[in-house]
Amino acid sequence: MAEVTLTATTGRPLGSSASRRLRAEGKIPATVYGMDKDAVSVTITRSDLRKAMTTDAGVNALIKLEIDGAATEYALVKEIQRHTVRREVTHLDLLRIDPEIAMVLDVPIVLTGDAKKVSGGGGFVDQKLSTLRVTVRPDSIPTQLTADISAMDVEDVLTIADLTLPRGVTTELDPELPIVTAALTRAAIVAARAAAKAEEAAAAGA
Repeated sequence: MAEVTLTATTGRPLGSSASRRLRAEGKIPATVYGMDKDAVSVTITRSDLRKAMTTDAGVNALIKLEIDGAATEYALVKEIQRHTVRREVTHLDLLRIDPEIAMVLDVPIVLTGDAKKVSGGGGFVDQKLSTLRVTVRPDSIPTQLTADISAMDVEDVLTIADLTLPRGVTTELDPELPIVTAALTRAAIVAARAAAKAEEAAAAGA
């Protein structure tokens, strides 16, 4: 995974009023913590954060954090707080990490392919698991995991065991845990029952 550089400055004033003023200036208050070090209150420019978070890695991007133009630390986004209406970022928590030590985090699961047998048979695909909790080094975090549904038929199930995990990525979850299921729609079930009853009635009449 390519790392993303994010600059930050210390010395920001604390308190709700000060934070509102920062946000009005296009800046975001943030806290950096972890690795048995003291938490540090910093300020990040909103435009810089937007660039960092719009890479393919999204919120799992490995961040090279440059503080006050000197200190450099690696971090991952731990929590993003947003405005309840405008949904803009209001505060950011950054977790210090060692890029060479494996950690646990959630990676998105993306479905690929077209389950034509399912749709053609009156069924639908239901994604039961949208993310997978994995153990991986921060410098090897995959952007996403893919599950190919093109060969699925009605009543088929894709499990964690069916995923191909990239090298260096492992999971402790049950390999039989369903990721995707394929089942008949309610309308298809009703139609099948009606057809079966019609056949039984026809057979009885004959």
